[in-house]
Amino acid sequence: MTDSDAISDPSLRARAARFVDRPIVQNFILGVILFNAIILGLETSDTAMAAAGSLILLLDRICLAIFVAEIALKLFARGMAFFRRGWSIFDFVIVGISLIPATGGLSVLRALRILRLLRVVSVAPSLRRVVEGLVNALPGMGSVFLLMGVIFYIGSVMATKLFGTAFPDWFGTLGLSAYSLFQIMTLESWSMGIVRPVMETYPYAWLFFVPFIMVTTFAVVNLLVGLIVNSMQDAHHEESNERTESYRDEVLGRLTDLENLIKSQNDLRKK
Repeated sequence: MTDSDAISDPSLRARAARFVDRPIVQNFILGVILFNAIILGLETSDTAMAAAGSLILLLDRICLAIFVAEIALKLFARGMAFFRRGWSIFDFVIVGISLIPATGGLSVLRALRILRLLRVVSVAPSLRRVVEGLVNALPGMGSVFLLMGVIFYIGSVMATKLFGTAFPDWFGTLGLSAYSLFQIMTLESWSMGIVRPVMETYPYAWLFFVPFIMVTTFAVVNLLVGLIVNSMQDAHHEESNERTESYRDEVLGRLTDLENLIKSQNDLRKK
């Protein structure tokens, strides 16, 4: 068998696939990811780099070599099916960015290596459920964001025309008005910081700000929260149904095996 035949051997690919999917290997890679996240954090400390900079950089290179070996092994084991998994593509891109030389303007891309820490989401069921809920809620959230954009545009135009002359720093332009209204929506220093000073000049300004807060903060934002909660519940129910179906199939399989065993014993007795 030539080297090329050995590389293309299906049994070898199957063994490699089983190896990378073993829990101990997955836990090892997860540990390396967490360790690498700590190393990348230490690289931002001048004190740590002055004390053990060469060791920190060496450990970072070792982690990167492990990540490259992991990606190469998965590519060999799964072939083009590797790119059918979202997290695999994410890992491939992040590792590729990590291999870019840290020179010139491209050096900033190496900071994206810390994003590999997000792989924790793929192995934690509770975190995965949250992400699935957010993804499933995106279509509904788009409609809510569109509604909020319309409300903000209307409010920004009104605020600019009503208060722009007296308060140009807050409402002088459409952009400044939108930013000030966003601050008001988040309830960050909205009363003493913006609304009360405006009301000293325009006593009836509360007729504009109070309905805006009621519509955006207490209605639209809570609508977003409701969409996310519903999507998370749906994802939880789907996961529960999948576990129930898996358990049912397992029980049926065992019953079938037991039935076949009893039937074979009865056949032996008849003989």
